[in-house]
Amino acid sequence: MTDTLPTIAVLGGTGAEGSGLAFRWANAGHKVIIGGRDAAKSAAAAADLNAQLGRDAFTGLDNAAAAQQGEIIVLTVPFAVQQATAQSVAAHLEGKILIDVTVPLVPPKVSRVQLPNGGSAVEALQKLLGAGVKVVSAFQNVSAHHLKDLSHPVGCDVLVCGDDNDAVETVIGLAKEIGAQAWHAGPLANSVVAEGLTSVLIGINRRYKTPSAGIMLTNIPGGGASGH
Repeated sequence: MTDTLPTIAVLGGTGAEGSGLAFRWANAGHKVIIGGRDAAKSAAAAADLNAQLGRDAFTGLDNAAAAQQGEIIVLTVPFAVQQATAQSVAAHLEGKILIDVTVPLVPPKVSRVQLPNGGSAVEALQKLLGAGVKVVSAFQNVSAHHLKDLSHPVGCDVLVCGDDNDAVETVIGLAKEIGAQAWHAGPLANSVVAEGLTSVLIGINRRYKTPSAGIMLTNIPGGGASGH
């Protein structure tokens, strides 16, 4: 099965969100590369994930090597290093889908929406990288809390935004592979909704003492809450 599925490189894959998504995709049959600034740390994280999964699906490399070898690239780094990380591997992104999971959180007030210049951080990255990279926004509102527990459903919907419809549909397919319902939420400019919503969900988590608040869309034929 892994011979027919694209290899996914997760940059920032040693973190909770990146490693959690990577774990779900590996369980679905993908070969996954864990990328990071430190190749040794990435290799150690990959070995740990292989042990948790019970088979060898992960390798660990530095970000540049991961981006070079990956067919689909996922960026799961903090907002503060989003653009710098993407620029450092830009030579390996041309013609590929880059799924950006970035949330523009500004500590310490991470439960307050603080969009950069009032716009989308992911759309800004698309402009920086140019049209040769198919940037897609997704997974910002998926909590990392239960991702490595395969017995626990993802439990929320995924809003997918992008300016290339085929790339968006590919990412919707990747979301469904990990058990999430996903929706085409329009052009990349609409990513501001998912990016800002993350701060809202963080605030809800704190107020109601839950680790994994999410969203579900309702009243959509063939989907919505009745389909979960």
